[in-house]
Amino acid sequence: VLASLPLQMMLYFNVYYFPVWCLAEGMMLQLKYDLLPWHYQFLLVAAFLTLSLAEGSRLYLGYVGNLQEK
Repeated sequence: VLASLPLQMMLYFNVYYFPVWCLAEGMMLQLKYDLLPWHYQFLLVAAFLTLSLAEGSRLYLGYVGNLQEK
């Protein structure tokens, strides 16, 4: 069983686009944060942190798993 080259290429490019997404999303969060009620502020920050952590771990596990053929 060999590592999947298309999967590795997608993960490679996603690793470089993920910080751009985080920066853009963080800037949008900063712009609209003060205009929202407190419960939406909490939900927005919680969703941003959850998605960022999940995407980072998904990229790491996909990268390592594909290279180790798991």
